[in-house]
Amino acid sequence: MLLLLQLWRLMPESAAVLILLTLLPEPDLILDFPTAALGPRPPATQMLERLSAQKESPWGLPVVADGPASLAKMVMAELANLKLENKPWPGGTHSLHYHYLALSEPGPDLPQFLAVGYVDDQPFIHYDSRVDRAKPQAPWMATVDAQYWETETQKQRAWAKVQQVETWTVMGYHNQSTGMHSTQRMFGCEIREDGHTHSFWQFGFDGQDHLSLDLETLNWVSAKPAAMRTKSWWETERCYAEYDKAYLEGLCLVSLRRYLELGGQSLTRKEPPTVQVTRHTAQDGGITLKCWARGFYPRDISLSWWLGEEELVLETEYVETRPSGDGTYQTWAAVQVPARMEDRYTCHVQHSGLNHTFTVTWEAPPHQWITSAVVIPMLIFLLLTAGVLIFIKQYSQGGEDPPVSPVRMEAAQLLC
Repeated sequence: MLLLLQLWRLMPESAAVLILLTLLPEPDLILDFPTAALGPRPPATQMLERLSAQKESPWGLPVVADGPASLAKMVMAELANLKLENKPWPGGTHSLHYHYLALSEPGPDLPQFLAVGYVDDQPFIHYDSRVDRAKPQAPWMATVDAQYWETETQKQRAWAKVQQVETWTVMGYHNQSTGMHSTQRMFGCEIREDGHTHSFWQFGFDGQDHLSLDLETLNWVSAKPAAMRTKSWWETERCYAEYDKAYLEGLCLVSLRRYLELGGQSLTRKEPPTVQVTRHTAQDGGITLKCWARGFYPRDISLSWWLGEEELVLETEYVETRPSGDGTYQTWAAVQVPARMEDRYTCHVQHSGLNHTFTVTWEAPPHQWITSAVVIPMLIFLLLTAGVLIFIKQYSQGGEDPPVSPVRMEAAQLLC
């Protein structure tokens, strides 16, 4: 890719070789797999095999002693015939995502490059250019050996250099040469409860969508006209997209399963949701019932609204399930209902942490006006009674008109 050609001119040979190694995320996690049963190699593997016969790789980096090329070939070949389904997956949907952030210049208390890895939306690895070390973010990663962290540190250092060049280049495409700007790279894979897999690779500039990779066509899709120059730039090296596809649909899933094994019970547990129905009144008088599910894990859940025996599919508003910040998830589903018919609607909840479908309806709270209508008159009565008793006592003792007491004044004010 042209960005790496530019980067190669800016750095020593050792750093450039390191970048090629970083294009193979988590190689240490798959080197244990045997290669004897490998079958025909896909186009991505054939492309990487050509590295051995070239003085430069398709990314514009030199092939030194054929080391990086050999590693790339071995990884891609293993991915060609790796049967993930041979080993059962934990139930539910599980995901492995990475988020990278690069700034055009360092700011106060801001790193110039930040990388965070997530398993099931829980951070497990963190790299900050100010600290310059990859560190665990989850207790279960503390068991990984020192070599893993050294490899991850080198990998993120190299990615920081790559994304820095990308940031400066895209700034130029936007006619920006100064000021604080940022690029974001997000990629990952997931396996769903039904066994289907999903992967993505996205690139953003200044917090806005810029490019995404279509894994079917291997074309870069521009989110706005300003991204067309970046699209043309990246498509000059199709092998980059081929590599991304091979990683996302192969090695990424292998790594995900490895991390799930390391995480153990913390990533394969089942926590049932806490369910509540709330009632909301709009300014126009419309009434909405919202069914909340909180504190559940894993993320797969089904919420539905029913009126009697009829499921209200089209009438229901859904939101995407999102992390709660404590290792669990939350979501809700809402439906508009006629006034005084709220109790006829039922929310049905299905989750792997529940033994059966859980149903809940809206429960009207006690009316506050009834409480107020009883309590306030009683307080007034007590104040008046106290005032009268004090008046009678003082008059009978002194025979003179008693002074006006504070209690009596307060009672009089309440009556006025």
